[in-house]
Parts: sequence; C-alpha cells; structure tokens
Amino acid sequence: MGDEGGVREAKVEQNSPETSTGDSSLGRAIEFISSLISLSHSVRVFAAKWQLIRIKLEELHSGLIAAEDCDSGQNPSLSSLVPSILVTVNECYDLARRCVDLSYSGKLLMQSDLDVIFAKFDRHVKKLSEIYTTGILTSRYALVVSRPSLGASKDDMRFYMRDLLTRMKVGDMGMKRQALINLHEVVVEDEKYVKVIVEVGDIVHVLVNFLDSPELEIQEESAKVVSVVAGFDSYKGVLIGAGIIAPLIRVLEFGSEGGKVGAARCLQKLTENSDNAWSVSAHGGVTALLKICSNGDSKGELVGPACGVLRNLVGVEEIKRFMVEEGAVSTFIKLVRSKEEAIQVNSIEFLQNIASGDESTRQLVVREGGIRILLRVLEPKWSYPSKTREIAMRAIENLCFSSSSSVSMLMNYGFVDQLLYYIRNGEVSIQELALKVAFRLCGTSEEAKKAMGDAGFMPEFVKFLNAKSFEVREMAAEALSGLVLVPKNRKKFVLDDHSIALLLKLLDPEEGNSGNKKFLISILMSLTSCNSGRKKIVNSGYAKNIEKLAEAEVSSDAKKLVKKLSTNRFRSMLSGIWHHHS
Repeated sequence: MGDEGGVREAKVEQNSPETSTGDSSLGRAIEFISSLISLSHSVRVFAAKWQLIRIKLEELHSGLIAAEDCDSGQNPSLSSLVPSILVTVNECYDLARRCVDLSYSGKLLMQSDLDVIFAKFDRHVKKLSEIYTTGILTSRYALVVSRPSLGASKDDMRFYMRDLLTRMKVGDMGMKRQALINLHEVVVEDEKYVKVIVEVGDIVHVLVNFLDSPELEIQEESAKVVSVVAGFDSYKGVLIGAGIIAPLIRVLEFGSEGGKVGAARCLQKLTENSDNAWSVSAHGGVTALLKICSNGDSKGELVGPACGVLRNLVGVEEIKRFMVEEGAVSTFIKLVRSKEEAIQVNSIEFLQNIASGDESTRQLVVREGGIRILLRVLEPKWSYPSKTREIAMRAIENLCFSSSSSVSMLMNYGFVDQLLYYIRNGEVSIQELALKVAFRLCGTSEEAKKAMGDAGFMPEFVKFLNAKSFEVREMAAEALSGLVLVPKNRKKFVLDDHSIALLLKLLDPEEGNSGNKKFLISILMSLTSCNSGRKKIVNSGYAKNIEKLAEAEVSSDAKKLVKKLSTNRFRSMLSGIWHHHS
C-alpha cells in the first residue's frame, strides 16, 4: 500500500502546477486543492457526488488560504493536519483521473470510494474549523475578501459565496459576523445571490444553525439574511425544509431586539399563505407573538411584523380560537392607537379577520370598544395616514353592517358626519370607498336613510350621477332612489330645482350612461307622489326626455312615469309643453 501511495504522490506532482511556495506544505496543499477543483470540473460521471466533494474542497481551499494569510505556519495543530489533507487530496486526484478516463472497475465500488473520500474531506474541514475556533488563528483574513463586481459571472458569485461559507464555518466570532454582514449586503443589493445561497449546499443550514447561536450578534445577522431569502416564494420551501420555524421562534422568545425583528419579518413572509401556520403554532409561536404585541415596551419595528404574522395565522379556525382565549382582541384594539402606520394597518386588519364570519367574536370586538377605536381613526381632527383610514372604513363596513344594533351604535357615534366629510373632502381612493359605504348604509334601515337625508347626502349623491365611473354613477343613483322613499327626504329633494333638472337631463336617450336610468326613473316616480314634485318635473326644460324614453319603448318604467304625470290636472300642461318642444 505504501508503495502505491508514492506513485500517487508522483502523479499529483506531474498533473499539478509547480508550486511557487518552495517546500511549504501549506502552500502545496492550497496549490494541489486548486488543481484538483479544476480537474473535478471535467468529470462527467457521478455528478452529484463530485458536486459534494467539490464543495468540501472549496471550503478547505478557503480555510487553508485563511490559515496562510494568518501567517500561522508555526501552529502545531495545523502542521499535523496539512500532511493528512495532502494524502486525501492525492487519493481523490487518483479517483478523479479514473472518472475522467472512465477507467474504473465498477460503478458501485467507485461510488463507495467517493463516499469515503467525501467523509475524509468533511473531517478535515471540521478539524480545520476546530483549529480556528480555539482562536489560535487570528482574523486578519477577515479584511481581504473582495466582492465580485455587479454583473459578475455565476462562477465568481459562487466562489465568493463559498468563501463566505468557509468564514462562517471556520472563522472566529468576528470573522463569522463579518461574513454574515457581507452576505446580507449582497443579497439585498442583487437577488441573484439569493439563488446562489440556495444552490451552494450548506449555507441555508449554517444560517439556520446560527439562529440558535449563543452569540446574539450572530443570531441577529443570520435572522436578517434568512428574512431576505424568505421574501422569495420559490425559496420558502428550502427554509422550511431546513427546519427554520422552531429556531425563529426561539429567537422571538430569547433573542436580541434586532434578532427578534429579523425573525418576525421572516415569519411574516413564511406565513403569507397559511401553509406554515400549524408549524408556527406547534412551536409556541402564537404565544410568543402575542406576548410581543401586548408588551407596551416593544418597539414598533418589532410589533409591526409580529402583528403581521398573527394576522396571517388568524385564518386557521383552531388558532383563532386560541388567540381569542388569550385576549388577542383587546391587545389589538389597544394597538390601533399606535403612532406607526404598519401597526395601525396590521392591527385593524387583524381585528377584521378575526371577526370575519364569526358572530361571537364580532360582538366581542364591539364590546371591547372596537367600533369606537375605528371611528377615532376616521375622525378628521386626528392625523392618521390615508391608508390606515381606508382600512378602518373597510373594517367598519365588514364589522358593523350585519347587525342593526351595530349600525345604530355607529350612527350614535357620529359615523354619518364622518362619511359625509370623506365624500366631500377625501382623496379619490377614500372618497370612492366612503361612497360605497354610504350606499350600503342607505340599505340598512329607515333610521339610516333619515339620518343621511338630514346630514346632507342627497346633493352629494346627485354630483356623482355625472361621474366617469359607471359603478359610481349607479351606486349614487341607487342610493338616491332609496333615500327619496322617505317622505321627509323627498320634501327636501323637491326644493332643489337644479337636481331635478339634472336627473331629467341624464334621461336623454342620447346620454351615454344608460345603466342607471331605471334608478333615475325610480327617483322621479317617488317625487311625483307630491304635487310640487310633479310640477317641477313637468316645468323642467328636460321633461321631454321622459316621453322620448317612453316612445322608444326602452323602458316600461318611463311609460308608468308618463302615466303618473298625465293625470287630468297636468295633461293639458304636458301636452302643451311637449307639443311646443317637438
């Protein structure tokens, strides 16, 4: 056997570049490994096994360069490790040659040889890592990493990533931390690196293991990196497969503030669809997150994503029940008062989701003061971001309109005036939303119709009859047709000549907005039930539009309206007007 070893030794010498570092065995090892990596790229068989071996070779390569840069040739542990590395490199070189030449005796035997060689390299990497960990090698090396420029080749990016991986595995604390910082920088700047992280074996596992590091800085930097990776749908499964959920929750419970923020952000991304909800719950995540949200001292940048995770989990019925029992409703009602938009938005959405389709929880939200807090957000005198206000408006619609007692409560608290304010003064997005909500409010009760008539909604709805959007025109017309069914509102509406003229003008068959004619006619029908209303319709310059519609037989409602206007008292007046105009 010894003799054969010598032959192999010679073979390496022939096939490897002459070493320029004299007899330094460390230099020779670096040189041989580099040469072996090149050779391994031309192997076309057992690709997966060679890929794994190459990863170990690159880790060893980076680790030995580190040792050389640390100028630690005098280190006895290292001096004894290098010769055994050289022996393994020799053996591997021989296997590589035989794979390239396809000159091996049997596939199974070769596979088994490759497994053995992989295990040897793995032991060398671990041994080198121990030497680093004992702190004998200093980390001057941490400064010499050079990052590929933007647009670098995939190989350069991989090499850089492997280099960082080696530092993370074998470096001391400072080196590990610096490698993580560098890693975070590149994945934030260029998403191609995220793909490389997933492709270069082991990086994800190292990052997940670091989440349990006793060094809080290491934990924190890892949480930042995995949070970036979790932002890509195609890689969420890789993180889950590496068992990331449990360590993330341990960080939430015991980590530093920065670590908790990274962990919460990562979990928020991983729970966007409820696939991983059970896993979070099973590891005690719900309790840890509720604790963060109910702790008055937690910073906003942590509470925001923590709320986000809980909002994502609330869709699972059993988890929702647990949250309700744990007092989540009152916690989130308090959080709506937060100064930070992300927390306001997440907590309102949480309350809306937890009460959705669940009457007892909806009543709990109301009892705990949920409606009052949402109306506070809409109060114009408080300064809330418009996004928060839109979400509060939607939440009120979802939470309150299914029960008449909640609608009464809304009205007692001044919601009608708030709605009118946003219809008159809101930015476009909230104005349309306010219109939709007002339209729904009209349909809830006679009380609501009266209150809206008193508040001044009718002239506002009339303005929307000319809107660009078909949906908006139709909602306004339908809401008005509901409001004028109330006698008190009808009397008010009849006093407004301009509005009646506009309604009649919009009935012109040549006018484009045909969709809401049935509602416009229905409004006019309501108005004919009082004399002054009929008079105003007949005296309007646009009264002929009704007859045009009736004659065109477009609308049976138009015929009914003509009939209603043609009672004896008005017939002569009408025929006079219509013949005069025709």
